[in-house]
Amino acid sequence: MNVAMIADAQKRVAAARALDFVRPGMRLGLGTGSTAAHFVDLLGERVKAGLDVVAVPTSEATRAQAGRLGIKLTTLDETPELDLTVDGADEIAPDLTLIKGGGGALLREKIVASASAKMVVIADQSKLVEVLGRFPLPIEIAPFGATATRRAIEQATAAAGCPGPARPRRLPNGHPFVTDGGHWLLDAQLQSIADPRTLAVRLSAIPGVVEHGLFIGLAQTAIVAGPDGVRLIERP
Repeated sequence: MNVAMIADAQKRVAAARALDFVRPGMRLGLGTGSTAAHFVDLLGERVKAGLDVVAVPTSEATRAQAGRLGIKLTTLDETPELDLTVDGADEIAPDLTLIKGGGGALLREKIVASASAKMVVIADQSKLVEVLGRFPLPIEIAPFGATATRRAIEQATAAAGCPGPARPRRLPNGHPFVTDGGHWLLDAQLQSIADPRTLAVRLSAIPGVVEHGLFIGLAQTAIVAGPDGVRLIERP
């Protein structure tokens, strides 16, 4: 089994453990990405067996997957308070600060997580880091004035002590990656983010920045799977 297959197997193990947090009648937030997709698959099996839940998907891809599996769906407008969101992460720091958005759904993911009483993040152990930043930080921006916004972002990251280029995310055909909300994404190559809170404040203050992929104070529990099994990490 190669490294990618091992990581994928660990993702599924973590997703299976997250089902222990689900109770009948819950209002769930469903994340986006390869790890979250395992959770949606496994949840669909439980629903088929009779589990009654309703869910808000964080992307059109997750909506399509959940719909195929027969999971009852709602929206945050119809159901503005959720009991639990289960989602993956691109990086997880010891205090459960996260980098998310590798799948391009960070805005909806953050809105859903913020509307939830609890957020559980699921991952394979490769996502655990001592300091965030090796994974490029996704930043969702308005297309209008993108060059000016990009310049302001690079100034902000430098001022926060983590300078690096913010590169437009593009599709294989060279066109900009467009989010479900119609925005563009920049991936900031920062290497090390010593102070995520300060950087988050600076990025949020930039006109043109719709949202950034730093998730601070949202995840209460991380379920991390590795070769030695599954462990739960609680936010301090």
